[in-house]
Amino acid sequence: MIKSSKKKIKTFKLGELYCGPGGLALGALKAKVRKNGITYQIKHEWASDYDEDTCNTYRKNICPDNPDSVICKNISEVNIENLPKIDCFAYGFPCNDFSIVGEHKGINGKFGPLYSYGVKVINVHKPKFIVAENVGGMSSANDGKAFERIINDLKNAGNGYEITSHKYKFEEYGVPQKRHRIILIGIDKTLNMKFKVPQITSERPITVRQALEVPPISENCFNQEFTRQSKTVIERLSYIKQGENIWQTDLPPHLQLNVKGAKLSQIYRRLHPNEPSYTITGSGGGGTHVYHWKECRALTNRERARLQTFPDNFEFIGSKESVRKQIGMAVPPKASEAIFQAILKLFAGINYDSI
Repeated sequence: MIKSSKKKIKTFKLGELYCGPGGLALGALKAKVRKNGITYQIKHEWASDYDEDTCNTYRKNICPDNPDSVICKNISEVNIENLPKIDCFAYGFPCNDFSIVGEHKGINGKFGPLYSYGVKVINVHKPKFIVAENVGGMSSANDGKAFERIINDLKNAGNGYEITSHKYKFEEYGVPQKRHRIILIGIDKTLNMKFKVPQITSERPITVRQALEVPPISENCFNQEFTRQSKTVIERLSYIKQGENIWQTDLPPHLQLNVKGAKLSQIYRRLHPNEPSYTITGSGGGGTHVYHWKECRALTNRERARLQTFPDNFEFIGSKESVRKQIGMAVPPKASEAIFQAILKLFAGINYDSI
């Protein structure tokens, strides 16, 4: 931890694996608390991801003056022992095998075991606190055994950690989206502190209309390209009411989908302007774009980014499809900020309302 007696600042150096485009980091960097004339804050130290566009987005928005601090490699190729020293560690390890959509492979899947690289970082660098994020389905994967193993591994990593697990409903923390994620906060046991889940900040959730229209998005805003919709899609959407999907709609035969088995609720689902959005994901094919409540079209990437609480000056790098995936996989900065703010209050000795 960096200390400055002149400026009276205590800075925690942050390292990240699977950093994505920078949603978790942006919230962390915005979080600041002050007590007894001392400011507590977080500073980016290094980050890693395997996707080039994602890494370039992170570099441009989080650490433009230190682009080499973002390591763009497969995690198996990252030399964890040689990474710079850190005070805190965050990772939203890949959720594919824990999601409610998919085969629910959990710890036995291709992506499930990737959380173990984070455990290795913790063992080597022994950060003062850790933040691990994943989808809500993680707690039930492998009949709950995967979650139990992850908790146990984190508890016993490094110097040992006091783990607080909570399933956050992000719409309760200023995110205009019904996005529910499990976040694990670990505090080094030698510090004798325990994290408390912060009290919700939004009694009345922000609606889609508020998020997208206040203020309006300028035409020349980053990532505001519109999707060319086919005549069929436009006609299909014209039948679908606000907040409903294709399965809730009586369509003429030529517009119906020939789908057998499970019918996902997000297929051609239109937003409701007076409610938070449904979960923004990285998908887009087969009618899984997020659709406007009034206009017969998919949302632009900037509109999707607004629902994820990224500011309009946050520029995503890459093709329209790449940007869509980055936005859908990201942690909403607004939710991240609320969590890191509570952590900093804990270290500053500031009492805060908790659940």
